[in-house]
Amino acid sequence: MDTRFLETFLVVVDTGSIAAAARRLNITSAAVAQRMRTLEDEIGFPLLMRSGRTVRTTEAGAAIVGRVREFLSQIRDLKTLPSTKAVSGELLLGAISTTITGFLPQVLSQLAEKHTGVEVYVVPGPSAILYQQVLTGELDAAIITRPPFDLPKTCEWKTFYREKLVLLKPTSLRGNDVKTLLTNQPFIRYDARSWGGLIVDNYLRKMSIQPKDRFELDALDAIAVLVDRGLGVALVPDWPQPWPADLSLTRIPVGDSAFDRHVGLVWARATPRLRLVHAVLDVAAASATRVLRGKKNRRENADS
Repeated sequence: MDTRFLETFLVVVDTGSIAAAARRLNITSAAVAQRMRTLEDEIGFPLLMRSGRTVRTTEAGAAIVGRVREFLSQIRDLKTLPSTKAVSGELLLGAISTTITGFLPQVLSQLAEKHTGVEVYVVPGPSAILYQQVLTGELDAAIITRPPFDLPKTCEWKTFYREKLVLLKPTSLRGNDVKTLLTNQPFIRYDARSWGGLIVDNYLRKMSIQPKDRFELDALDAIAVLVDRGLGVALVPDWPQPWPADLSLTRIPVGDSAFDRHVGLVWARATPRLRLVHAVLDVAAASATRVLRGKKNRRENADS
């Protein structure tokens, strides 16, 4: 039995649709459907049933989900057994969107150069969901925004870098007073349900600012584009490059480090892939230094 078919089954279960699973796996919907048919033929009973555009497990499918997760986890554990001094094996790594473009590529490049036997599978998503997947063992580790609560003793955390909270405004918009701009201009809110958006919400409450909400999004790139189009101002973490190209924006730091967004790695202490996690931690430190240097240069260029 091809373990890829079992992995595809779990992705379909987790996403709730063939189309969503295809996007996550970067294959066609037809390929996902074919894998499911082949898997059902091999097992001998239906695993999924369609309900409109979504799918759900049959009674038999639901009964084997836990065993499939455990089986695939054991398969990956075999590849991490320290039979040699070399670090090798598969690592399921979650990552929020801004790190996938601005930070993670450097980490993966250095990891591949230093540890040729390590295979990393990146799972994108928001911090809250990725954190839960680490707790349940669906992910080995995740690069996320630090949770707004104390981590359980079963988890470890390492901050890679901190992102200052900045006000974004169109360069053509006059004035640099943060409170005045937030009070008088239409506000493009960073979704308060996200952990980064919660930082923005806490800042507004502390400063007793009630902005004129116009839009609310959980996509920082999209927020920057809307500000560039003159549709309002926004409070966002100053995430690493790349940002959307050809934007005419001014960043104004709020000046309070209490509202920095901490970006780092969370993992379970008892993970059998601890050697792989430590390999990521080793190379991430150097990458974080480059990120901070790049952000400093960007601020200096903006001020000149």
